[in-house]
Amino acid sequence: MQVSESITRKSASNLALAFVLLPKEKRAAMSALYAFCREVDDVADEETVPVADRRARLGEWRADVRAACDGAAPRFAVNRELQPFIAKHRLPFALFDELIQGVEMDLDISRYENYGQLDLYCYRVASVVGLLSIEIFGHQNPRCRDYAVHLGRALQLTNILRDVRGDAERGRIYLPLAELQRFNVTPEEILRFEYSPRFRDLARSVAERARGHYQAARQALPEEDRRAMATAELMGSVYWRLLTKLERRDFNVLGPAPARLNKLQKLALILRTWYRVQTGAVVPNYGAP
Repeated sequence: MQVSESITRKSASNLALAFVLLPKEKRAAMSALYAFCREVDDVADEETVPVADRRARLGEWRADVRAACDGAAPRFAVNRELQPFIAKHRLPFALFDELIQGVEMDLDISRYENYGQLDLYCYRVASVVGLLSIEIFGHQNPRCRDYAVHLGRALQLTNILRDVRGDAERGRIYLPLAELQRFNVTPEEILRFEYSPRFRDLARSVAERARGHYQAARQALPEEDRRAMATAELMGSVYWRLLTKLERRDFNVLGPAPARLNKLQKLALILRTWYRVQTGAVVPNYGAP
């Protein structure tokens, strides 16, 4: 597990932070899954490499993870470390394939016309990770899959709002063009990092959509699976807090410093989530109307 754990430690991401609530075996499984996600995402995002080469490299990752799922011998170290957990938790190749299709969208698409297109992207790059994760966490009720789908979309929409500036620096706009038009915001304004009341209202409407998914996730999580989903619940709490921070800033996300939670805030959320799980609290820390 040395390669996967090294990738996870170096990332310092909110997802990796949430693994602290997991027992050792599940923590190792999630580190391997996270490392896979990180590796394929990095392939797609390496803009110094021609698109055709990145597409070919992702094809190699697809073939290699298929080998891991089929019980063959994968070439890549991350997939070799992931393979025992694929077998133990019966992680299907179809979901890994869907995830790779999601990162491949970034090779071809820098604008999304409407929410239908964006929802597909969010499902592939976020909800699919949730669907893989709940198999590792262990769930009893099939409704947990609805929970994973909604929470994944909520987290990804929050990410999109937080990263508008960084994405614009790379020529990408994930906010749907139909919504830009509805609020009279032009793509050029976003690419120039121009904040305005119109952009604030646009971002607020996206935040409301994210809130809807947080609330749907809150309602979908079966009571008998709440303890098993402690790590996912921590992720929901962290990103819900981030969304409220963006709201307090009136969604002024076009400046050079993106909104982040500090280490103390994250530690407080970890402790709060751990306490609620241990005491059997059944109400999530996010998604309140």
